[in-house]
Parts: sequence; C-alpha cells; structure tokens
Amino acid sequence: MDKTDLSKIEKTEKIKKEKTDKKENNKNKKDHTDIVWFIKIFFTTFILSIVFSFVSSNGITNLSLLPAILILLLVILVGIAFDIVGVAVTVADENEFHAKATKKVKGSKSSIKLIRNAPKVANICADVVGDICGVLSGAISALISMKITEQFGLNFDLQFILSALVAALTVGGKALGKGVANSKSTQIVHVVGIVLNKFNRKEK
Repeated sequence: MDKTDLSKIEKTEKIKKEKTDKKENNKNKKDHTDIVWFIKIFFTTFILSIVFSFVSSNGITNLSLLPAILILLLVILVGIAFDIVGVAVTVADENEFHAKATKKVKGSKSSIKLIRNAPKVANICADVVGDICGVLSGAISALISMKITEQFGLNFDLQFILSALVAALTVGGKALGKGVANSKSTQIVHVVGIVLNKFNRKEK
C-alpha cells in the first residue's frame, strides 16, 4: 500500500469522524433544547393555571348563574378551538403556503413557521391551553354546582353530574374538531397565520 492509498484512507476516516462528531453535537443540542422547552412549558403551565384558576374562581363567585354558565361554555369552546389548531398544524402541507408566499399572500410566512414548529405549537395549543381550560372548567363547574344547589335548594351534590357533562362536551367537541382540523387544515393554519401576522411587523 503506497502513501497515496494511506492518505485516502486517512482522509476517509477523518470525514467519517467529522460526520460522527457532527451527529453527536446535533443530538446534544436537541437534548438541551428539549430540556429547556420542558422547563419553559412546565413553569408557564403551572403559573397560568394558578392565575386563571384564582381569577376565574373569584370572578365566578360574584356572578349570577347564567353568566357563570356562559363563561364555562366559553372556556370549553376555547379549549376545543386550540385543540383544532394544534391538530391542523401537524397535518397541514407546508408546500401550499410556499406558493402563497411567492404571491405575497398575507399570513403565509407565519403559517410556514407554524408548520415547521408543529410539535411545539401542538404542545402549546393542545396541552398547555387544553389543560388550563380543563382546570378552569373543573373549577367553574364546581362553583356553578354550588350556586344551583343553593339557589334551588337541592339535597344532592350536583357537581358529579355537571363535571361529567363538561367532560362529555369537551371530549365530544374535540372529537368533532379533529375531523374539521384534518379536512380544513390549510384554511385553519392560514387564519392563525393571518392573526399572527397582525403582531409581526416583518411580514406585510
């Protein structure tokens, strides 16, 4: 084996080592990013759940029965709406928005960013917002059951029935929403992209 062959082998080994090192670095960066994301989501969800639960509980206490029920329905709808967005970004086709971006359609660039960050967007929409809405709806339904019991002088605890009704509405609404998200993913993501575009000065 001459020096030329040895040089080629050494070069090949060096390239392989560089590729291996690059993969390891990328893996370490991804692991670090995932840990940072977990910490951010953990504390954000924890703090927001406490704040919204406190505000809603104290706010609902001073309201009459009808406004309290309307707020409960609103919270359920918000949870369903965000779940739809979370599903839509995971199934939407990015290529459709590239064509829109070339035509400078508003919201297309923001839509592309949403799809490229689909796991995080879905995590925020379906998990963070969804769980917060779940906590809120549970707290509000408990207060509403107390109001109904006191107002109508009932002798049994209505909370179990109301909690089951809230759960059924939430799960049923999300089941229907997933079908809509799958069939209308492009339109849904584009609408969200347009909304985000209002807060993004870079995209006009």
